[in-house]
Amino acid sequence: MRTDTLLGTRMIARFGPPLTVLLLAGPVAAGLAGTLLPAFGYLPALGGHSLSLAPFADLAAQPGIWRSAWMSYWTGLAAAAISLLLVMLFVAAWSGTRAFARIQHLVSPLLSVPHAAAAFGFAFLIAPSGILSRLASPWLTGWERPPDLLIVHDGMGLSLIAGLVLKEVPFLLLVTLAALPQVPVENTRKVTALLGYGRIAGFIYTSWPPIYRQIRLAVLAVIAFSASVVDVAAILGPTLPGTLAVRLAGWMNDPDISMRFLASAGAVLQLLVAAAAILTWIAGEAIFGRAVQALALAGRAFRRDRWLRSAALGAMSLAAAIVFAGLIALAIWSVAGLWQFPRALPDTITLRTWMQATPRIAGPLLTTFVVATIATLIALALAVMCLVRENETGRPDSRYALPLIYLPLVVPQVAFLFGLQLLFILTGTVASLPALVLAHLVFVMPYVFLSMSDPWRAYDRRYEAVSAGLGKSRTATLWRVRIPMLTRAILIAAAVGFAVSIGQYLPTLLVGAGRLPTVTTEAVALASGGNRRVIGVYAFLQMALPFAGFAIATLVPALLFRRFRAMQT
Repeated sequence: MRTDTLLGTRMIARFGPPLTVLLLAGPVAAGLAGTLLPAFGYLPALGGHSLSLAPFADLAAQPGIWRSAWMSYWTGLAAAAISLLLVMLFVAAWSGTRAFARIQHLVSPLLSVPHAAAAFGFAFLIAPSGILSRLASPWLTGWERPPDLLIVHDGMGLSLIAGLVLKEVPFLLLVTLAALPQVPVENTRKVTALLGYGRIAGFIYTSWPPIYRQIRLAVLAVIAFSASVVDVAAILGPTLPGTLAVRLAGWMNDPDISMRFLASAGAVLQLLVAAAAILTWIAGEAIFGRAVQALALAGRAFRRDRWLRSAALGAMSLAAAIVFAGLIALAIWSVAGLWQFPRALPDTITLRTWMQATPRIAGPLLTTFVVATIATLIALALAVMCLVRENETGRPDSRYALPLIYLPLVVPQVAFLFGLQLLFILTGTVASLPALVLAHLVFVMPYVFLSMSDPWRAYDRRYEAVSAGLGKSRTATLWRVRIPMLTRAILIAAAVGFAVSIGQYLPTLLVGAGRLPTVTTEAVALASGGNRRVIGVYAFLQMALPFAGFAIATLVPALLFRRFRAMQT
């Protein structure tokens, strides 16, 4: 009888899921506990020996605190609603067409762009002295000087919402594309077309409900993230007052240690704000569902939807174009010499800023690379272990696993990272490389697992049957058949995880405690300085690292399997 080695698939399968549960749910639960107790005044290390509501009273007395909370609530809901509406209309209007495939290939790489880099690029475009203003001046606007307009950091948070939409659209499009094969979209489209329904109406009436059920957790994660994001809000959001998450980050890093109680109370408020946004969304789901059902029962066909289809295609194309234009703006500013308004291009090109920044950026760049690489490799190993376990049991437990996978994404970072920071401080492990890797792993693991799960489950199991018939063990089959055939999917998942780690700002800021800076934390710290050339260097590097990861993920399989191109079907 054939048996596996000690380190074979059965051992991998046995320890994979429990270890993943521990590494995902453990830090979140411990962090929430470490946040809740100081929020109610209990932190013996700082003299808090009894429960009290004094931290919440201090929080309520902070100037503009309710305005900050409202801004977080409003931006979270608005960004998620606009992003989902755009994705829904685009998929409804163009799925299955050549235009859909082209836009899909254009938008998908944008998932690798870190939020901070995209936000900086967007700010460089829309600022009063930004690229768009320069291109339109003075021939269209008549401006010889930058206009006195509050565009970035506007009080309504409109630039913040726009910046979040630009980044959340690629994510929601990716998860929607993963859900599409589970729904007979083409068949239902033909049926609804025969019944006289427009393309968009037929899709929303029939195909969208089952698709939305599959991506619902991803949408809730977008709401929680948008309502509690720190780096994008610091770059684009209002400042007087700032969003709740930005103010919390300041309190958490205040030299006055008594501010820890106030920060913990604020973290609880941030958790309640995110929960309120999610509950509002759930209520909106019921209203939207009933409205769609009423329209369907009334026979509203909406056959004349060509204008809406064109608008959806234009909006998706514009979103991708804005991000790419922002990245080009970062590159230009990083090498710009004298560049006076309203000139569209700099007078001189110089590498002086790069040469000045290189000595300072070497350390953060190394930390970024090391932490991202280690966290990604661990996440890949855990994902493979969990998926092998799924094969062993023969049961895809996605209905129970997905809530756990999304747990670190649905719970606002600021709500549990502060508590996790306190635990690291008490254990003496704060600002250590293992602690920082663990903090990044909590957020990298969900994206790696979700990127790998669909290709892994779509793998044709008949190859394993052939391998078994040739006398190969399951361990040999895993490493010599399945893993090589899924090389491309595994490398893409690794590139996604690498990009997610590079973009982590708040975990690095809190757990690194300023002693383990990365490219992201340094770039966001420069946002208040206003030196666009230096910001351009850091943000460009932050963008270049994920692109390099995806380039490797694309080129390596092509080189490894170039001899087998004739075997493709």
